[in-house]
Amino acid sequence: MVAFKSAMVQAIRRSLLVCAPLQAWSSPASTAMAGTAKLTLLLPTTLTSTVSFPTRVVLKPFPPLQRLVVASAASSSSFQTLSSSHSLETPEARQVRLETESALEWGSVCARLADFAATAAGRAACVEGRVAVGRSRDESERLIEQTAAAVLLSAPLDFGGVEDVSAVVAAATGGRLLAVREICGVGRSIRAARGVFDQLQSLAQETRDGRFSPLLDVLQGCDFLTELVQRIEFCLDSTLSLVLDRASKKLETIRRERRRNIEMLESLLKDTASKIFQAGGIDSPVVTKRRSRMCVGVKASHKHLVPGGIVLSSSGSGATYFMEPRDAVELNNREVKLSGDERAEELVILGLLTSSIADSQLKIRNLMDMILELDLACARGSYALWTNGVKPSFSDSYSSSQSDQSSDYSVYIEGIRHPLLLEQSLMAEDSTVEASEMPIPLDMWVKKDARIVVISGPNTGGKTATMKTLGLSSLMAKAGIFFPAKGRPRIPWFDQVLADIGDRQSLEHSLSTFSGHISRLRRIVEVVSKDSLVLIDEIGSGTDPSEGVALSTSILKFLASKVNLAIVTTHYADLSRLQSVDSRFENAAMEFCLETLQPTYRILWGSTGNSNALSIAKSIGFDQKVLDRAQEWVEKLLPDKQKERQGLLYDSLLDERNLLESQANEGASVLSQVEGLYSEIHLEADDLESRVAALRTRETQKVQQELKVVKSQMDTIIKNFEVQLKNSKLEQYNSLMRKAEAATASVVASHQPNEITFNDDENQSLFVPQIGDKVYIQGLGGGTMATVIETLGEDGSCIVQYGKIKVQVKRSKMKLVQRGTNETATSSSVKPKGRTPKQRSAVVEANQSQDGSVSFGPVVQTSKNTVDLRGKRVSEASYELRMAIDACRPYQVLFVVHGMGTGAVKDCAIDVLRNHPRVAKFEDESPLNYGCTVAYIQ
Repeated sequence: MVAFKSAMVQAIRRSLLVCAPLQAWSSPASTAMAGTAKLTLLLPTTLTSTVSFPTRVVLKPFPPLQRLVVASAASSSSFQTLSSSHSLETPEARQVRLETESALEWGSVCARLADFAATAAGRAACVEGRVAVGRSRDESERLIEQTAAAVLLSAPLDFGGVEDVSAVVAAATGGRLLAVREICGVGRSIRAARGVFDQLQSLAQETRDGRFSPLLDVLQGCDFLTELVQRIEFCLDSTLSLVLDRASKKLETIRRERRRNIEMLESLLKDTASKIFQAGGIDSPVVTKRRSRMCVGVKASHKHLVPGGIVLSSSGSGATYFMEPRDAVELNNREVKLSGDERAEELVILGLLTSSIADSQLKIRNLMDMILELDLACARGSYALWTNGVKPSFSDSYSSSQSDQSSDYSVYIEGIRHPLLLEQSLMAEDSTVEASEMPIPLDMWVKKDARIVVISGPNTGGKTATMKTLGLSSLMAKAGIFFPAKGRPRIPWFDQVLADIGDRQSLEHSLSTFSGHISRLRRIVEVVSKDSLVLIDEIGSGTDPSEGVALSTSILKFLASKVNLAIVTTHYADLSRLQSVDSRFENAAMEFCLETLQPTYRILWGSTGNSNALSIAKSIGFDQKVLDRAQEWVEKLLPDKQKERQGLLYDSLLDERNLLESQANEGASVLSQVEGLYSEIHLEADDLESRVAALRTRETQKVQQELKVVKSQMDTIIKNFEVQLKNSKLEQYNSLMRKAEAATASVVASHQPNEITFNDDENQSLFVPQIGDKVYIQGLGGGTMATVIETLGEDGSCIVQYGKIKVQVKRSKMKLVQRGTNETATSSSVKPKGRTPKQRSAVVEANQSQDGSVSFGPVVQTSKNTVDLRGKRVSEASYELRMAIDACRPYQVLFVVHGMGTGAVKDCAIDVLRNHPRVAKFEDESPLNYGCTVAYIQ
């Protein structure tokens, strides 16, 4: 032991001085501070010593373990301990949750998921029921997106090489020296994790549509500890579980010396064994090892053939001695020493690697957790493909813009099958499973305003199975697991799923069936929240029916204001009647075929079911005499039920009568108002024709008077022109012509129709648009008339046409010009050409309203007022836009189509419109007119 102690101390001293390859892996700071490094070696108490040399080694007693920890003072780091997640779940809530998961058989679903997990950690998590369940809606949606991405994988990800190293990392953190096999397992797992990440990156680069982003994000940002993996692979042989010679120069030197010493020792012993054999001292040459020392075999009677030899052992019969020759003692001593030095150096190397793993525990655990999450996501994807599952969505995140029929329901699941029943069919030995062997699909539709759903119906009709299916699908959606259904199922996100299903009778705890039922309901009521789903089977059963109904009604009324949704099954008809007095309640019934006396296992929403107890008893084969007697009792009890139902019916009829009386009074008031309005309209209609005739006469006189004035003015201009023409010279002719034209233009401008005013109350009250009427339209300029081609509503709105354009206009925006026939006419407008400056001034005045603002043409896009710049270069687009603006009539609207593209043509067009002198203003593109800018030309 003393020799081993000395050899160990010397080996450690030499290893620290020549461990250059390992130092090459350390950081520059730690290498620079190698002189101040500290090595702590914990060995049994019998080996305790302190050695002082440039790198200080401290050997401390630590009886239970042989631990080697290397820490550098210069590169020491502080690591945060991985804190366990402390849940806010109370003991009561935890107990109810575990009971619910047991009742819904959640563990069976998780165990089935284990068949699709690729890693040992993933399978263990599934079997133990540690499948991640979203604690928030966002987390659940993230899990669902991971599953959707996993479904799209063309081939499963390769998790080969990933091992469950959590226990190994914990052992390294706890201070145990890891074996070569354990360290190699950590290295293989980290490298395999990097391989999985590389696979996802390759898939993402191939698709480039982001479909695998939810999976890639799991490993994004993880530290794959490349330096640690390279260090392990450099020092250890994972195939043979050996420390390689290159791990350190010291180890390489020791092993080289040891091989040479063994060769010398074996050569010596073989020669000795041959001589003994030739001398008859042994039947065949024997070279073996006893007590860790090499020796030769010799008969006891011939031990003198090994002079000075040491007997290390003997055979069982004592006829053969195993002796160490005198010349081999020194070589054996050297072998023992080199063997100890080699083991000590290996301990140093393993200690360094163990320390590196312990220092990286947080990164390793985080990486393995992410691999576990990714493995479970792929397992969920494979499970979805196996069960033909569909992606669920949460109704509280449903877009209100969608107008399908499911928008009125908080729970909308079509054709769902119970996952566990479906698994039994899928796992059947016969690959061609008949349709009758498959579970019957259920449709679950719960309206948004419903808080309590009361399911009634016969025993063995499927009430409990329906309730379990909804509860299990809620847990699966929270965990990101697709469930077997049709279409696009929607379900609320429930923070808790609380269930009271099954008989909880316990003789050990002195609980009857009813006591166990009520105890669990008490715990549910205590932990329930606004976002909870509550499932109660046979509420209020196990006690007197009247008290059970009263207690059940009170509990359900309480839950209606406390939960998101509660599903209860019952045989009490009184609970089904709560829907008539409380809109938060909804009924459902399990269908029962009276012809075959068998349940169909289909749910009828909005209906109330009967228990059909006597029918079921008859189908089972119960004694007919007993059933006849039971039917007599039913008929005797019917009068009491009829009285109760008559009372409820009478109350309902009274409420309905009061409602009808209120509606009748409101109708009478509305009728009175309508009659008064009718009389007023009738009186106005009687005087309508006379007022129209008077208006036409007044307008005719006004026009005739204006014509006289214009004729008089024109006569005056002509006379003056003739007189001046006679008295003027030839060179004054052009001047006289310009004066006459100016005077004529002034007369025309003064009598040209201005913008039509639409504030004539008399005209608006009399005017009723008819097909063929010619009208002025506000905003189109006073000189443009349109024709009514179709009338629409009672408010007088109609469709008018001017040119090739048809628009819908309200009566308040029109003024009658001329009554026409029913023939459709196009609008007409005079477009003067070659206007003089005075004429242009007159046009400007005509296009100005009373408040001084300029009125432009209608903002209606046609081929004539549109310039398309798409697909052109910037210089070409700028030139064409300027030409189009110059060619526009005054006060015209120009549509500039520049498209979306890179935005270069759009920027050019905006710049031209902003700086052009004829552009009064322009309107940028809008959601209804993408890629087009409207310009107003003056």
